[in-house]
Amino acid sequence: MKKSNTPVIKHIPDFLDYCEVEKGLAENTQKNYDRYLKKFVLWLKKINKENIKPHQITSDDIWKYRLYLSRFPNPKTGKILKKISQNYYLIALRVLLSYFSSKDIVCLPADKIALPKEARKEKTVKFLNLEQIEKLLLAPDTKINIGLRDKAILEALFSTGLRIAELTALNQEQFVNIKDKKDLELSVIGKGEYPRTVYFSERALNWIKKYLEIRKDKEKPLFINYRSRKNADIRLTSRSIERIVKKYAISSGVPIFTSPHTLRHSMATDLLGKGVDLRTIQEFLGHRSISSTQVYTHVTNKRLRDIHRKFHSGKELKE
Repeated sequence: MKKSNTPVIKHIPDFLDYCEVEKGLAENTQKNYDRYLKKFVLWLKKINKENIKPHQITSDDIWKYRLYLSRFPNPKTGKILKKISQNYYLIALRVLLSYFSSKDIVCLPADKIALPKEARKEKTVKFLNLEQIEKLLLAPDTKINIGLRDKAILEALFSTGLRIAELTALNQEQFVNIKDKKDLELSVIGKGEYPRTVYFSERALNWIKKYLEIRKDKEKPLFINYRSRKNADIRLTSRSIERIVKKYAISSGVPIFTSPHTLRHSMATDLLGKGVDLRTIQEFLGHRSISSTQVYTHVTNKRLRDIHRKFHSGKELKE
């Protein structure tokens, strides 16, 4: 182990490269670590320790940083950071300390940054019923190009259960031979760089065909931004897809919480309601662990409860 004379702040770019090349972390994870560590850098500058070296960080420094996080107001809302948000900043710092150890740089052990345990809340999912889904899917004006594009986006989300990043990554070339097809199986690279197969229904594929018929350009992305600035990336971003879904949620009168992920949840709950088992749902959604899919059991539980209430003969017996 060696002591580094380079300040912690100047190690961060190398740390982010390490996350990408050696750890193989997703781009979003790298961006989050960068964002969370910027607050640590801001704090170091605030207390005039911007030149602190890795081996000079003490447990007392960590304690003072935790106090800073616990009292730091959100600049937009003025509210104090939630415990879970504070944990994200501490996790990023802990990973940075682990990086120093992996490079044989003397530093405080990462496990000196303990994370407070929180009471676990039961995770639930929000989804739309079929009547609400129908209202949402009928909302775009398909007589105009943008409306036809948006219709294809909504139909694709509900049919496949695609994550928003998976949807934005789709390209025209993946749909070149669909003219005579009634449906489509497509391999996509999902979360964690794992490949999975998604399924476009006949209905969803028909709308994608209609959308592609009006595309006279040679642009690579499947879903493009018709209003992009000159020289800007024409591929629709995740944020753009979120705004599109929100726009039609408002105009169709479905719940305001509706997002692209809501359509993913809705696809899963629809299949569960039809009797599809959790293991199969896990494969459809590309979950690595069945525990991620088990959040949908509320659907089967409710369905079984309703059936029990309706059909169980106990209510017919004499008291």
